[in-house]
Amino acid sequence: MAKRIMAILAIGDGVIYSVIATTLNVCEESIRLWLNAFLLKGVQGLKAKKPSGKPPKLTKSQKKELDKIITEGPIKAGFPGACWRSPMIQYLIYERFGVQYSVHYISQLLKNMGFSYQKAKFVADHKDPEKRKKWLEEKWPEITKLAEEKNACILFGDESSFPQWGSLTYTWAKKGQQPVVQTSGIRKGYKVFGLIDYFSGRFFCKGHDKGRLNSESYEAFLTEVLSKTRRHIILIQDGASYHTSKAMKNFFDRKAYRLTVYDLPSYSPDYNPIEKLWKKIKQKEIHLQYFPTFDSLKNKVQEALLHFQDLKNEVLSLFGFYKNLAVE
Repeated sequence: MAKRIMAILAIGDGVIYSVIATTLNVCEESIRLWLNAFLLKGVQGLKAKKPSGKPPKLTKSQKKELDKIITEGPIKAGFPGACWRSPMIQYLIYERFGVQYSVHYISQLLKNMGFSYQKAKFVADHKDPEKRKKWLEEKWPEITKLAEEKNACILFGDESSFPQWGSLTYTWAKKGQQPVVQTSGIRKGYKVFGLIDYFSGRFFCKGHDKGRLNSESYEAFLTEVLSKTRRHIILIQDGASYHTSKAMKNFFDRKAYRLTVYDLPSYSPDYNPIEKLWKKIKQKEIHLQYFPTFDSLKNKVQEALLHFQDLKNEVLSLFGFYKNLAVE
C-alpha cells in the first residue's frame, strides 16, 4: 500500500516511471496499473485486497475463469492496450482471486493452461462479418457444387512481391550480439502471379518484372493458365483493382464458357490459402538471403517456385480450412 501511494505521489511530482520503478523495486507495468486504479476509484483503488483464505494456487474453476478472461482480451478486462503482458496477468490474478504469483512464474502458469507466447496480428476493423459468413455458408457450397457439375478446377489466386532488399526473420545469436545480414538496399521487387488448385494441388505461376501489375499482365497470366488445361476453371480472387477493372470484366465475359469468377469478401486474406504458400516460399527460400543483383533475386524466386510446383501434397495441405468445412 505504501509503495502504491509513493508511486502516485511521485507521478504527481513528475518523476518518470523508470526512476519510480527502480526506487520502489517494482516493474513499470505495476505503476501504470496502480495509476489506472487510482484514476478510476481514487484512494480505494490503491487498497490491496487481503487474501481470502483460499489456497495459494488457483482452483480449477478459477483457472477456467482466468482462461476466459485472457481469451477475451485485456481491453474487455479493463486494461489499456490489446496485448497481455505478464505483470498485467499477475495483477489480474491477485485482484480477482486474491492469489499472489511471482511475475516470473506467470509464463509457466499460462503454458500449463494451454497458452503460448506469440506475436499478435492485425485484423482490419472494417471486415464485413455478414459477407464473410455468407461466403462460408452460401458461396463456398455453391462453388463446390458447380465444380462437381462442370468437373471444374477451383483455383485460388493472388500475387506476391519478393523484395531485393531482403527480409529478416528470427535466428539464434549470442546475447548482446545482434546478427547482421547484408542487403543491397535497392527498393525493387520481383512480382509473381499465382494460382493453386483445390483438388489437385497444382501450382500455376508467372513472374513479372516490368513495372506494376495491371489488368493487361493479369489477363496474359490467366490466358496462359487456360491454355494449360481443358477443364473449366472456377477462379477465386480478391478485390484488387486490376482484378475487377472494366478490362477484366470484358475478358471474363469473353471467357465465360471456360471461366467462372468469384470474388472473396473484402479484407479476408485468411480465406485465401495461396497466402500461406507465399509465406512458406519466403520463409524457406528468401528470408535472411542476400541478393546483390535483381537477377540473383529473380533466379532464386524462380527456383523456389519450381520447387513448390513439385510439392502437390504440401500445396493441398494449405486447404485444410476448406476441407474441414466440407467435412462439417
